[in-house]
Amino acid sequence: MVFTPHTEAERQQMLEAVGVGNLEDLFADIPERHRYPHLELPPPLSEMEVMAELQTLAGANLDTLDTPTFLGAGAYRHWIPSVVDYVIGRGEFATAYTPYQAEVSQGTLQAIFEYQSLICDLTGMDVANASHYDGATATAEAVIQAYNVFRKKRRKVVIAPTVHPHYRDVVRTYTQGMDLVIAGDVSLDTTPADLAALVDETTACVIVQSPNFLGQIEDLETLAAAVRSRDPRTLLAVITNPLSLGLLRPPGAYGADIVLGDGQPLGLGLNYGGPSLGFYATRMDHVRQMAGRVVGETVDAVGETAYVMTLTTREQHIRRDKATSNICTNQGLMALAATVYLSALGKHGLRQVAELNYHKAHYAAAQIDQLPGYHVVPAGPFFNEFVIRCPASAATLNRYLLDGGYQGRRILGGYDLGQDFPGLADRMLVAVTEMNTRAEIDLLVAALAAFAQA
Repeated sequence: MVFTPHTEAERQQMLEAVGVGNLEDLFADIPERHRYPHLELPPPLSEMEVMAELQTLAGANLDTLDTPTFLGAGAYRHWIPSVVDYVIGRGEFATAYTPYQAEVSQGTLQAIFEYQSLICDLTGMDVANASHYDGATATAEAVIQAYNVFRKKRRKVVIAPTVHPHYRDVVRTYTQGMDLVIAGDVSLDTTPADLAALVDETTACVIVQSPNFLGQIEDLETLAAAVRSRDPRTLLAVITNPLSLGLLRPPGAYGADIVLGDGQPLGLGLNYGGPSLGFYATRMDHVRQMAGRVVGETVDAVGETAYVMTLTTREQHIRRDKATSNICTNQGLMALAATVYLSALGKHGLRQVAELNYHKAHYAAAQIDQLPGYHVVPAGPFFNEFVIRCPASAATLNRYLLDGGYQGRRILGGYDLGQDFPGLADRMLVAVTEMNTRAEIDLLVAALAAFAQA
């Protein structure tokens, strides 16, 4: 039986409404020779044959489940508990959209409220939204928030050179035409004092990443003090890996005004690059300048707990001309995944995962640093990523690893820093997560040694 969305009478009513008598007249403007073009399509296949074809095509892809992977730089291979995909796959969540009608969206609103509460606990901040597309767009929204906090009178933004290059690019794209000055393109060896020296009375915010793009943990306490000494009103925005907060003190404890980042490590797969999630939290003083959804807990007419969207005048569906941001999709499904992930692990589980990332990365770094021709670039403590100097270009080394140059074993190597920093063509950013076994790390070390000896 074939589903017919419209009856013949309904179809005729629609044609009359647009002023044509039949379907042929509706397409009269299309030349007849183009109406039914011959398509070079293969013969029809059964479902079983289609699945076999798709599996063959998928088999040509690199599978991170079977291939040791040490590539990070913003997207990481982490373990995802089965409960995450089970919950977000339920129909009431998978099909939910922005809950403008709160009275019929209590489940979605409660999930968002729980997400916001977890992000506040994780970051040490007062209020969180739900949410942004990814870490890059969240960074751009931090710039816009700071710009609005100072009523568009401060037009300078200082961005640390160790902030993810893609994030820096998105900030420039977002702020085109706003007459902002983006400062901070100084040496990668810049200190907190160097960065703070760029702050003056025209600076809206300073943006720093910790752990930064090179994996290093920044001295946020020193940086915050240096920024405040230059101008106590300048906002400090910190980009962070949320998984690292299971082990490290939250940026809110150092006086950050905005804490943000990419939520991909919180139960979201790599999925060929997305979708992801941009988490975002700030101080209550600045909540009215923060973009994104905010859900609050209240009581209904009979005193029962209820959830509502609040501060909605900042959004695109009310007073559009005065909206802080015109975000339409709030990545609610991804926020739900992060909520389930954090709830499943709990405080102690999150710390355990963070510790596994930390210790495995340090084990790998120690082994690689002993290899002739390689050197782990020391620049302070790191979380689960570190930089190594290689005996050849990182691109050449990665091709060797991926082609199975060592015993025919294919390895997905680290990130080639020469792609973003021309002077670092011989540097590789190596990421290690809880998914990397000791055997995989030892295989990488052996392959690196073999490459140097070849």
